Amino acid sequence: MLIPDRLRRLEEQPEIVKSLIDHTNLRPDATYEELARTCEEAVKNELFGCCIPLFFVSKAREITRDRVKVVTVVGFPHGNAPTRLKVEEARYAMESGADEVDMVVNISLVKSGRLNEALEEVKQVLELVHAYGGVLKVIEETGYLADAEIVELTKELARAGVDFVKTSTGFGPRGASFEDMLAMRKGIEGSSTRIKAAGGIRTGLQALLFYAMGADRIGTSSGVKVVNEAIRLLSKKG
Repeated sequence: MLIPDRLRRLEEQPEIVKSLIDHTNLRPDATYEELARTCEEAVKNELFGCCIPLFFVSKAREITRDRVKVVTVVGFPHGNAPTRLKVEEARYAMESGADEVDMVVNISLVKSGRLNEALEEVKQVLELVHAYGGVLKVIEETGYLADAEIVELTKELARAGVDFVKTSTGFGPRGASFEDMLAMRKGIEGSSTRIKAAGGIRTGLQALLFYAMGADRIGTSSGVKVVNEAIRLLSKKG
């Protein structure tokens, strides 16, 4: 009953869509002004947060002034930095004012069957982020994984206590898919871990469908457009 229950909730309260959106700008060529605009748009449109590169966190904190969450990335986009560097990136993020960290799992370790090593790295970052009162999302980059690998990895991440599992960086072989949502839902079953869908989500309809499938956060570089379209669709349905 997950899908109809969630859609019913949105139909009753369309503004909930705003609280799902991490308005994102992680383009390598994004200018300082464009990153600032992403943060300003998140505030103006009352979105959940702005997701920006690590170097911009302190400036994002100045712009947002606690009106939206500041989200940044660690080990981005490939996940293959040494553990010590990921931990230090996370520390820098939290000390610069980040509320949430989206960390890329070490995909090479996962694909090599060395899941315990990948999880140990996650646990170190998780401990640090939680010590600062932050939220950790772990990006699985599902485009590189088979469904069974997604289920297993998600299950172990949930067991480790991560706050969210996340589908994609937006720079991998593909973005989020509904099949990913089904696999991740199997993995988080019985846990408090939630799902962030990201990668290729550019329309209100996509956002509504991913929410209906179980995503509690949506990462998109088209946050304002997505929210406006979603609310318009819900209003028409109502």
